[in-house]
Amino acid sequence: MKKTTLGLTLLTLTVASLFAQSTATYDISFTSTWNSSDHGTLPSSAHWSDLVGANHNANITFWEMGGMATQGIEDVAELGVNTAFNSEVQAAINAGHAEQWLRQPFSPFAAISTATLNDITVSEDFPLLTLVSMIAPSPDWMIAVNGLNLWDTANNSWKDTFTIDLFPYDAGTEDGYGYSINNTATVPQGVITNIAGVAGYPFNSEKVGTLTITLKNTSLSTNDFNNPTTVKLYPNPNTTGKVTISNVNGLSQISIYNALGKRVKQLELANNAKRQNTVDVTDLRAGIYIVKLTNNSGAIETKKLIID
Repeated sequence: MKKTTLGLTLLTLTVASLFAQSTATYDISFTSTWNSSDHGTLPSSAHWSDLVGANHNANITFWEMGGMATQGIEDVAELGVNTAFNSEVQAAINAGHAEQWLRQPFSPFAAISTATLNDITVSEDFPLLTLVSMIAPSPDWMIAVNGLNLWDTANNSWKDTFTIDLFPYDAGTEDGYGYSINNTATVPQGVITNIAGVAGYPFNSEKVGTLTITLKNTSLSTNDFNNPTTVKLYPNPNTTGKVTISNVNGLSQISIYNALGKRVKQLELANNAKRQNTVDVTDLRAGIYIVKLTNNSGAIETKKLIID
C-alpha cells in the first residue's frame, strides 16, 4: 500500500450532526409444526394469532423467561389481542428503545400455517428481535422470541440466514392444562415458563415451529454535512497507511465502516483530550469507507473515506 497522509480537521461537533447507520433487510418467517401426534389432540379451531413484535435495543425487554408477563403479553397469550402490546412497543419507540412495530397474520387460519414479515429493515442501533403469537385456543400459551440479536458482535456484521426452533410457553396468567379459553386467572400471577415436555400439558418435547431469518441485503447510509468545513478529509482518495485526525474537541470514539455496513475498526479513546490522533489503516483493503467520529459530549459526525 502506498503511503500518503489523510487528515480530518474537526472544527466543530454538534449534537445535531448526522451519523452513519448500518442497516440490514430480512424476511422473518414462522412455520408451524403444531400437530396432534406431538402436542396432544388439537381442537378443530386450532390456530395462531397474528405474529407481532418489534426490533429494539437492550434498554427494553418486552418479556423474559422467569419474568412476569406484561399486560400486553398477557393479552396476546390469552386472547390473541395486540392492542396493549402495541401500546408497550409504541412507548418504547417514543423513548428511543425500539424502532418499529411488527405484525403479520398467519395463513391459512389453522394449526399448520405460516406468517412471514417481508422486507423488514433493522438498524444497528436496534438489532434485537422480539416476537410473540398465541397458541389458540389455550389458557395462556404462546410461542415467542426474546431479544434475538441479528447483529453478530464477534464479527461486527449482520447475521446471515439462520433458523431456530420454537417451543410452547405458558405466560403464567391463567390456569388450565387443556386447549380451552376463559379459564380462571392465576392468583398470584405466575412467571413465563417453557412447557415443552412438562407433565400435565399436552406438549411433548418436540418443537411447535421454526423461525427462519433470511438476510436479503445490508447497507450503510450516510450523509455529508451541509455545514461547510465541519469535517475535512484530505487527501481523498488516499493511499496512506495512517489516518491523522485533528479535532477541536477531544474524541471518545473513532469507528470505520466498510460499504456493506460492517464495522472494520473501532478505537475507544476514553475522554481523550488530544487534538490529534493517528489511526493505522494498513489492514484495510482498497474501497469506500465511512469514518464515524464521536466527541466527548456524545456528538457524532461522519465522512466518506476512499482508500486506493
